[in-house]
Amino acid sequence: MGRPVTLFTGQWADLDCETIITKAKSFGYEGVELGCWGDHFEVLKADQAYCDAKRALLNKHGMQCHAISSHLVGQGICDRIDPRHGAILPPNVWGDGVSVFPGEVGYDPEAAEAIRQRAAEEMKETARAAKRFGVKVVNGFTGSSIWPLIYSFPPNAPEHIAAGFEDFANRWGPIMDVFQENGIKFGLEVHPTEIAFDIASAEMALEALGNHPAFGFNYDPSHFGYQGVDYVEFIYRFADRINHVHMKDVSWSEKPVDAGVFGGHTTFHQRKRFWDFKSVGRGNINFEKIIRALNDIKYTGPLSVEWEDGAMDREAGATESAAFTKQVDFPASNIVFDEQFDNEKQA
Repeated sequence: MGRPVTLFTGQWADLDCETIITKAKSFGYEGVELGCWGDHFEVLKADQAYCDAKRALLNKHGMQCHAISSHLVGQGICDRIDPRHGAILPPNVWGDGVSVFPGEVGYDPEAAEAIRQRAAEEMKETARAAKRFGVKVVNGFTGSSIWPLIYSFPPNAPEHIAAGFEDFANRWGPIMDVFQENGIKFGLEVHPTEIAFDIASAEMALEALGNHPAFGFNYDPSHFGYQGVDYVEFIYRFADRINHVHMKDVSWSEKPVDAGVFGGHTTFHQRKRFWDFKSVGRGNINFEKIIRALNDIKYTGPLSVEWEDGAMDREAGATESAAFTKQVDFPASNIVFDEQFDNEKQA
Protein backbone atom coordinates (compact mmCIF):
# COMPACT_ATOMS: atom_id res chain seq x y z
CA MET A 1 0.00 0.00 0.00
CA GLY A 2 1.23 3.49 -0.83
CA ARG A 3 0.90 6.56 1.31
CA PRO A 4 -2.69 7.84 1.62
CA VAL A 5 -3.52 10.54 -0.93
CA THR A 6 -5.69 13.25 0.57
CA LEU A 7 -7.13 16.59 -0.54
CA PHE A 8 -6.55 19.77 1.47
CA THR A 9 -9.95 21.43 1.77
CA GLY A 10 -8.71 24.97 2.40
CA GLN A 11 -9.33 26.06 -1.19
CA TRP A 12 -12.81 24.52 -1.13
CA ALA A 13 -14.25 26.37 1.88
CA ASP A 14 -17.12 27.67 -0.25
CA LEU A 15 -18.50 24.12 -0.10
CA ASP A 16 -19.89 22.57 3.07
CA CYS A 17 -17.93 19.80 4.72
CA GLU A 18 -19.97 16.83 3.53
CA THR A 19 -20.04 18.14 -0.02
CA ILE A 20 -16.26 18.44 -0.28
CA ILE A 21 -15.79 15.05 1.38
CA THR A 22 -18.06 13.37 -1.17
CA LYS A 23 -16.46 15.28 -4.04
CA ALA A 24 -12.96 14.38 -2.86
CA LYS A 25 -13.91 10.71 -2.83
CA SER A 26 -15.32 11.00 -6.35
CA PHE A 27 -12.09 12.68 -7.49
CA GLY A 28 -10.14 9.62 -6.33
CA TYR A 29 -8.86 10.70 -2.91
CA GLU A 30 -8.65 8.43 0.12
CA GLY A 31 -9.16 11.22 2.60
CA VAL A 32 -9.15 14.93 3.33
CA GLU A 33 -6.97 17.36 5.26
CA LEU A 34 -9.59 19.60 6.85
CA GLY A 35 -9.07 23.34 6.92
CA CYS A 36 -10.15 25.16 10.09
CA TRP A 37 -12.39 27.60 8.24
CA GLY A 38 -15.78 27.34 6.63
CA ASP A 39 -17.58 24.48 8.36
CA HIS A 40 -14.86 21.93 7.60
CA PHE A 41 -13.41 21.93 11.12
CA GLU A 42 -14.65 24.57 13.56
CA VAL A 43 -12.28 24.78 16.51
CA LEU A 44 -14.66 26.67 18.81
CA LYS A 45 -17.31 23.97 18.35
CA ALA A 46 -14.90 21.04 18.55
CA ASP A 47 -15.90 19.39 21.81
CA GLN A 48 -15.79 15.60 21.91
CA ALA A 49 -19.31 15.23 20.52
CA TYR A 50 -18.47 17.49 17.56
CA CYS A 51 -15.24 15.61 16.86
CA ASP A 52 -16.98 12.25 17.07
CA ALA A 53 -19.67 13.45 14.65
CA LYS A 54 -17.05 14.76 12.22
CA ARG A 55 -15.22 11.44 12.35
CA ALA A 56 -18.50 9.59 11.80
CA LEU A 57 -19.15 11.72 8.72
CA LEU A 58 -15.76 10.72 7.32
CA ASN A 59 -16.37 7.07 8.11
CA LYS A 60 -19.77 7.24 6.44
CA HIS A 61 -18.03 8.05 3.18
CA GLY A 62 -15.05 5.78 3.73
CA MET A 63 -12.63 8.69 4.00
CA GLN A 64 -9.56 9.26 6.16
CA CYS A 65 -8.26 12.39 7.89
CA HIS A 66 -4.72 12.59 9.24
CA ALA A 67 -4.32 16.35 9.80
CA ILE A 68 -6.20 19.60 10.23
CA SER A 69 -4.87 22.98 9.17
CA SER A 70 -5.03 26.40 10.82
CA HIS A 71 -3.14 28.63 8.42
CA LEU A 72 -5.34 31.69 8.83
CA VAL A 73 -5.31 31.92 12.61
CA GLY A 74 -1.59 31.12 12.64
CA GLN A 75 -0.92 34.10 10.40
CA GLY A 76 -2.27 36.39 13.08
CA ILE A 77 0.12 35.28 15.82
CA CYS A 78 3.35 37.02 14.74
CA ASP A 79 2.25 39.41 12.00
CA ARG A 80 2.11 43.17 12.20
CA ILE A 81 -1.67 43.29 12.24
CA ASP A 82 -3.36 45.52 9.66
CA PRO A 83 -6.83 45.77 8.07
CA ARG A 84 -6.07 42.93 5.61
CA HIS A 85 -6.18 40.43 8.45
CA GLY A 86 -9.87 41.11 8.89
CA ALA A 87 -10.48 39.11 5.72
CA ILE A 88 -8.84 35.94 7.04
CA LEU A 89 -9.18 35.87 10.82
CA PRO A 90 -12.36 34.48 12.42
CA PRO A 91 -14.58 37.06 14.16
CA ASN A 92 -13.71 35.84 17.65
CA VAL A 93 -10.02 36.49 16.94
CA TRP A 94 -10.43 39.70 14.94
CA GLY A 95 -12.80 41.31 17.42
CA ASP A 96 -13.08 45.03 16.66
CA GLY A 97 -9.90 44.76 14.61
CA VAL A 98 -7.78 47.67 13.46
CA SER A 99 -8.87 50.19 10.86
CA VAL A 100 -5.53 51.54 9.63
CA PHE A 101 -2.04 50.22 8.93
CA PRO A 102 0.87 50.39 11.40
CA GLY A 103 2.41 53.86 11.30
CA GLU A 104 -0.78 55.57 10.16
CA VAL A 105 -2.69 58.00 12.33
CA GLY A 106 -5.11 56.17 14.60
CA TYR A 107 -3.33 52.84 14.66
CA ASP A 108 -4.04 51.04 17.93
CA PRO A 109 -1.09 48.82 18.95
CA GLU A 110 -2.99 47.50 21.96
CA ALA A 111 -5.83 46.29 19.75
CA ALA A 112 -3.30 44.65 17.41
CA GLU A 113 -1.60 42.88 20.29
CA ALA A 114 -4.97 41.67 21.58
CA ILE A 115 -5.61 40.07 18.18
CA ARG A 116 -2.25 38.30 18.30
CA GLN A 117 -2.99 37.03 21.80
CA ARG A 118 -6.44 35.73 20.80
CA ALA A 119 -4.91 34.01 17.77
CA ALA A 120 -2.36 32.32 20.01
CA GLU A 121 -5.04 31.06 22.37
CA GLU A 122 -7.07 29.68 19.47
CA MET A 123 -4.00 27.85 18.15
CA LYS A 124 -3.56 26.24 21.56
CA GLU A 125 -7.20 25.20 21.49
CA THR A 126 -6.65 23.79 17.99
CA ALA A 127 -4.08 21.39 19.43
CA ARG A 128 -6.58 20.24 22.06
CA ALA A 129 -9.29 19.84 19.41
CA ALA A 130 -6.91 17.83 17.21
CA LYS A 131 -6.38 15.41 20.07
CA ARG A 132 -10.13 15.01 20.54
CA PHE A 133 -10.57 14.49 16.81
CA GLY A 134 -7.86 11.86 16.68
CA VAL A 135 -5.24 13.42 14.41
CA LYS A 136 -1.58 13.91 15.28
CA VAL A 137 -0.72 16.94 13.11
CA VAL A 138 -1.92 20.53 12.83
CA ASN A 139 -0.52 22.41 9.85
CA GLY A 140 -0.40 26.16 9.54
CA PHE A 141 1.40 29.45 9.25
CA THR A 142 3.17 31.45 11.95
CA GLY A 143 3.13 34.99 10.62
CA SER A 144 6.25 37.12 10.94
CA SER A 145 7.02 40.51 12.41
CA ILE A 146 10.12 40.80 10.18
CA TRP A 147 8.78 39.77 6.79
CA PRO A 148 8.61 43.49 5.80
CA LEU A 149 12.41 43.49 6.25
CA ILE A 150 12.91 40.76 3.64
CA TYR A 151 14.88 43.02 1.30
CA SER A 152 17.78 44.50 3.21
CA PHE A 153 17.70 48.12 2.13
CA PRO A 154 17.89 50.34 4.00
CA PRO A 155 20.24 47.83 5.59
CA ASN A 156 18.78 45.66 8.32
CA ALA A 157 20.75 45.57 11.54
CA PRO A 158 21.36 41.97 12.67
CA GLU A 159 19.66 42.72 15.95
CA HIS A 160 16.43 43.63 14.12
CA ILE A 161 16.30 40.16 12.55
CA ALA A 162 17.26 38.53 15.85
CA ALA A 163 14.44 40.41 17.56
CA GLY A 164 11.98 39.01 15.04
CA PHE A 165 13.03 35.44 15.76
CA GLU A 166 12.92 36.17 19.48
CA ASP A 167 9.37 37.47 19.09
CA PHE A 168 8.48 34.28 17.20
CA ALA A 169 9.98 32.10 19.94
CA ASN A 170 8.24 34.03 22.71
CA ARG A 171 4.87 33.65 21.03
CA TRP A 172 5.17 30.12 19.66
CA GLY A 173 7.15 28.48 22.47
CA PRO A 174 4.16 28.38 24.85
CA ILE A 175 1.92 27.23 22.01
CA MET A 176 4.30 24.37 21.22
CA ASP A 177 4.26 23.40 24.89
CA VAL A 178 0.49 22.88 24.62
CA PHE A 179 0.98 20.87 21.42
CA GLN A 180 3.54 18.70 23.21
CA GLU A 181 1.24 18.18 26.20
CA ASN A 182 -1.47 16.90 23.85
CA GLY A 183 0.76 14.71 21.67
CA ILE A 184 0.28 16.91 18.58
CA LYS A 185 2.91 18.01 16.06
CA PHE A 186 2.79 21.40 14.33
CA GLY A 187 3.67 21.57 10.65
CA LEU A 188 4.74 25.05 9.54
CA GLU A 189 4.21 25.44 5.82
CA VAL A 190 7.49 27.15 4.98
CA HIS A 191 6.29 29.99 2.80
CA PRO A 192 6.94 33.64 1.97
CA THR A 193 5.42 35.93 4.65
CA GLU A 194 6.17 33.35 7.39
CA ILE A 195 9.04 33.33 9.89
CA ALA A 196 10.60 30.58 7.75
CA PHE A 197 10.45 30.74 3.96
CA ASP A 198 13.55 28.78 2.85
CA ILE A 199 16.13 26.37 4.28
CA ALA A 200 18.23 29.05 5.99
CA SER A 201 15.29 30.70 7.76
CA ALA A 202 13.81 27.30 8.68
CA GLU A 203 17.06 26.48 10.48
CA MET A 204 16.87 29.82 12.28
CA ALA A 205 13.28 29.17 13.34
CA LEU A 206 14.17 25.78 14.79
CA GLU A 207 17.12 27.27 16.63
CA ALA A 208 14.97 30.09 18.02
CA LEU A 209 12.57 27.51 19.48
CA GLY A 210 15.39 25.44 20.93
CA ASN A 211 14.47 22.60 18.55
CA HIS A 212 11.14 22.18 20.30
CA PRO A 213 9.99 18.57 19.73
CA ALA A 214 6.46 19.61 18.72
CA PHE A 215 7.63 21.96 15.96
CA GLY A 216 8.24 20.79 12.43
CA PHE A 217 7.21 21.37 8.86
CA ASN A 218 4.41 20.80 6.42
CA TYR A 219 6.62 20.23 3.38
CA ASP A 220 5.39 22.03 0.26
CA PRO A 221 7.81 22.21 -2.69
CA SER A 222 5.81 24.82 -4.60
CA HIS A 223 7.08 27.62 -2.37
CA PHE A 224 10.74 26.70 -2.89
CA GLY A 225 11.25 26.03 -6.58
CA TYR A 226 10.64 29.50 -7.95
CA GLN A 227 12.76 31.03 -5.17
CA GLY A 228 15.75 28.93 -6.23
CA VAL A 229 15.66 26.90 -3.00
CA ASP A 230 16.70 23.23 -3.19
CA TYR A 231 13.35 21.62 -2.45
CA VAL A 232 14.76 18.07 -2.35
CA GLU A 233 17.56 19.04 0.04
CA PHE A 234 14.93 20.47 2.39
CA ILE A 235 13.60 16.95 2.95
CA TYR A 236 17.01 15.56 3.85
CA ARG A 237 18.00 18.57 5.97
CA PHE A 238 14.86 18.31 8.11
CA ALA A 239 14.28 14.55 7.88
CA ASP A 240 13.08 14.27 11.46
CA ARG A 241 10.83 17.33 11.18
CA ILE A 242 8.73 16.52 8.11
CA ASN A 243 5.39 16.14 9.87
CA HIS A 244 3.18 16.33 6.78
CA VAL A 245 3.51 16.73 3.00
CA HIS A 246 1.64 18.88 0.51
CA MET A 247 1.68 17.93 -3.14
CA LYS A 248 1.54 21.27 -4.92
CA ASP A 249 3.14 22.29 -8.19
CA VAL A 250 4.50 25.54 -9.59
CA SER A 251 6.05 26.64 -12.85
CA TRP A 252 8.66 29.31 -13.43
CA SER A 253 9.91 30.95 -16.58
CA GLU A 254 13.13 30.10 -18.41
CA LYS A 255 13.29 33.56 -19.96
CA PRO A 256 13.06 37.15 -18.67
CA VAL A 257 9.56 38.39 -17.87
CA ASP A 258 7.86 41.56 -16.65
CA ALA A 259 7.09 40.48 -13.09
CA GLY A 260 9.90 38.60 -11.35
CA VAL A 261 10.15 36.50 -8.20
CA PHE A 262 8.44 39.21 -6.12
CA GLY A 263 5.40 39.22 -8.41
CA GLY A 264 5.37 42.85 -9.51
CA HIS A 265 2.08 43.51 -7.65
CA THR A 266 0.31 41.38 -10.26
CA THR A 267 -2.40 38.81 -9.67
CA PHE A 268 -1.84 35.12 -10.36
CA HIS A 269 -2.26 33.51 -13.78
CA GLN A 270 -0.78 36.19 -16.00
CA ARG A 271 1.73 35.66 -18.80
CA LYS A 272 4.02 38.37 -17.49
CA ARG A 273 4.63 36.60 -14.17
CA PHE A 274 7.87 34.68 -13.57
CA TRP A 275 6.03 31.96 -11.61
CA ASP A 276 2.54 30.60 -11.06
CA PHE A 277 0.95 27.63 -9.30
CA LYS A 278 -0.07 24.67 -11.47
CA SER A 279 -2.10 21.50 -11.16
CA VAL A 280 0.08 18.73 -9.75
CA GLY A 281 2.30 17.30 -12.48
CA ARG A 282 1.95 20.27 -14.82
CA GLY A 283 4.66 22.51 -13.35
CA ASN A 284 8.42 22.37 -12.92
CA ILE A 285 8.59 20.40 -9.67
CA ASN A 286 10.26 16.99 -9.98
CA PHE A 287 7.97 14.88 -7.84
CA GLU A 288 9.84 11.63 -8.46
CA LYS A 289 12.88 13.08 -6.70
CA ILE A 290 10.61 14.14 -3.85
CA ILE A 291 9.12 10.66 -3.50
CA ARG A 292 12.57 9.09 -3.48
CA ALA A 293 13.70 11.52 -0.78
CA LEU A 294 10.57 10.84 1.29
CA ASN A 295 11.29 7.13 0.98
CA ASP A 296 14.87 7.72 2.10
CA ILE A 297 13.74 9.48 5.29
CA LYS A 298 11.01 6.86 5.82
CA TYR A 299 8.10 9.29 5.67
CA THR A 300 4.88 7.26 5.70
CA GLY A 301 2.30 9.98 6.24
CA PRO A 302 -0.21 11.32 3.74
CA LEU A 303 0.48 13.05 0.45
CA SER A 304 -2.05 15.87 0.59
CA VAL A 305 -2.86 17.69 -2.63
CA GLU A 306 -3.18 21.45 -2.25
CA TRP A 307 -4.75 22.27 -5.56
CA GLU A 308 -4.30 25.70 -7.16
CA ASP A 309 -4.24 26.49 -10.87
CA GLY A 310 -5.89 29.62 -12.20
CA ALA A 311 -6.20 28.20 -15.72
CA MET A 312 -8.05 24.98 -14.91
CA ASP A 313 -11.45 23.88 -13.71
CA ARG A 314 -10.75 22.89 -10.12
CA GLU A 315 -12.68 19.62 -10.18
CA ALA A 316 -10.86 18.45 -13.30
CA GLY A 317 -7.57 19.59 -11.79
CA ALA A 318 -8.16 17.92 -8.45
CA THR A 319 -9.11 14.68 -10.19
CA GLU A 320 -5.99 14.58 -12.35
CA SER A 321 -3.83 15.56 -9.35
CA ALA A 322 -5.10 12.57 -7.35
CA ALA A 323 -4.29 10.23 -10.23
CA PHE A 324 -0.86 11.79 -10.77
CA THR A 325 0.04 11.55 -7.08
CA LYS A 326 -0.93 7.88 -6.91
CA GLN A 327 1.05 7.17 -10.06
CA VAL A 328 4.23 8.95 -8.96
CA ASP A 329 4.28 7.44 -5.44
CA PHE A 330 5.94 4.10 -4.81
CA PRO A 331 6.98 2.14 -1.71
CA ALA A 332 10.57 2.04 -0.54
CA SER A 333 12.63 -1.11 -0.87
CA ASN A 334 13.72 -2.93 2.26
CA ILE A 335 16.69 -4.58 0.53
CA VAL A 336 19.58 -3.53 -1.67
CA PHE A 337 18.88 -4.93 -5.13
CA ASP A 338 22.18 -6.84 -5.42
CA GLU A 339 22.17 -8.32 -1.91
CA GLN A 340 21.41 -11.73 -3.44
CA PHE A 341 25.02 -11.81 -4.68
CA ASP A 342 26.45 -11.53 -1.16
CA ASN A 343 27.68 -15.07 -0.54
CA GLU A 344 28.41 -14.40 3.12
CA LYS A 345 24.79 -13.45 3.75
CA GLN A 346 23.56 -16.51 1.90
CA ALA A 347 25.77 -18.89 3.90
